[in-house]
Amino acid sequence: MSLTILTTSNGNPVENNQTSLTAGPWGPVLLEDFHTIDKLAHFARERIPERVVHAKGAGAHGYFEVTHDITQLTKAKFLNQVGKRTPVFARFSTVGLERGSPDVVRDPRGFAVKFYTEEGNWDMVGNNTPVFFIRDPGKFPGKNQTRRNPQTNLTDPDAFWDFLSLVPESVHQVTILFSDRGTPDGFRHMHGYSSHALKLVNESGDYKYVKWHFKTDQGIKNLTAEDQVHLMSRDPDYSTRDLFDAIHHGDYPSWSVYIQVIDPKDAITYRWNPFDLTKVLPQGDFPLHPVGKLVLDRNPENYFAETEQAAFSPSNMVPGIEPSPDRVLQGRLFSYPDAQRFRIGPNFNQIPINRPLRVNIYQRDGLMSVMGNGGSLPNYEPNSLHGPSQTGTVSTTFTPEKVEGFTGRFTYRLTDDDFVQAGDLYRLLSAEERTRLVNNIANHLIGARASVQERQVAHFKRADKEYGDRVENLLLKLSQLKAL
Repeated sequence: MSLTILTTSNGNPVENNQTSLTAGPWGPVLLEDFHTIDKLAHFARERIPERVVHAKGAGAHGYFEVTHDITQLTKAKFLNQVGKRTPVFARFSTVGLERGSPDVVRDPRGFAVKFYTEEGNWDMVGNNTPVFFIRDPGKFPGKNQTRRNPQTNLTDPDAFWDFLSLVPESVHQVTILFSDRGTPDGFRHMHGYSSHALKLVNESGDYKYVKWHFKTDQGIKNLTAEDQVHLMSRDPDYSTRDLFDAIHHGDYPSWSVYIQVIDPKDAITYRWNPFDLTKVLPQGDFPLHPVGKLVLDRNPENYFAETEQAAFSPSNMVPGIEPSPDRVLQGRLFSYPDAQRFRIGPNFNQIPINRPLRVNIYQRDGLMSVMGNGGSLPNYEPNSLHGPSQTGTVSTTFTPEKVEGFTGRFTYRLTDDDFVQAGDLYRLLSAEERTRLVNNIANHLIGARASVQERQVAHFKRADKEYGDRVENLLLKLSQLKAL
């Protein structure tokens, strides 16, 4: 086996990588020791900005296979034939804390899948919960700025609950978060959801709204609060390790993929707004329809090159899949690709993990333009020099849709309906699950001011009186213990 020779960054063979070049055995290091200086300079620049949310994550390669025909709903080519496979890269993550934090914390989990289709990349950028805390993108920065106190830099339960208690529509997601579902047993044993409704458009231009569901074939497993605390100290990277080891040993995780289908007429008349991210669409009214299978069967070769540099954007869509009027989705269509431009540069789609199978664009130059920069083709459009041209076909990318109304800031009005689904979920839980939910909430909410506690308890009572009463009573007991 031939020896691989170490080189400098410009390809010069390295004679000695252990000792710097000095003026005598006791002298200073010489500026001409380019190799040592180059290593130090590169080391100081190794870190890119971490994701502002979803910083801690793990990823894997795999494929999506169509198992059921839905061509009556969509013209997307990767869905046009039963048995057809599309390569994917999936990334799972915690949401709130930093890249070095444990991946077993109580937190929603990101569930993002990049489909490398023949018509471009489709990014399904969801979570392991079907709802979220907010339903307007204007509140998104505030939600994520409550993580650490600006003075102490400590995690801040008071800020966390102060914000949520002033955003009552969050009570559904709060109930999910503090239930057993808030601490999944690794990334393999949780479901994934698009959460938002998206549009599927067929060859005739007809469309339906759909919500995507990824149901784990490994079965749902969750950690108890005690398990979670134990793992945070003994194996804080448990979820990452579990995913990598399973794939390494040939135990490939998979998810069965379904959609809920909503007719546009029903979207207008149904009790709950299907574009309100704090609500689910009951499966009794909108049953699941099987679509395919997601399988992850290959670990990344390099974490930074693949998992860390993977750039997911809800705006990455293909013909046959389009956005809905969901306000939070509309905000994410801008904010996600903009975050990637800041984090890994304006040409982030040229990085191999993000590169579509085919791309013909007029975007030129910029930091790290490494794919030939369009060669000698014209960098303007329209042109008569055989550069890429538009299809000229209506509805290639987006389907015409009638939108009308006066511009304005139309605030969602809080009603009893905003608490119904949280109460329904509480009543669906077993007695043991309810007790764990109440304990989890009270043990965290006790860190907030009394006025914040009262405001939040009122929301729980509005969802279900027993729910709120139990949280209130346990808070009283915990307060008495603190006073001793």
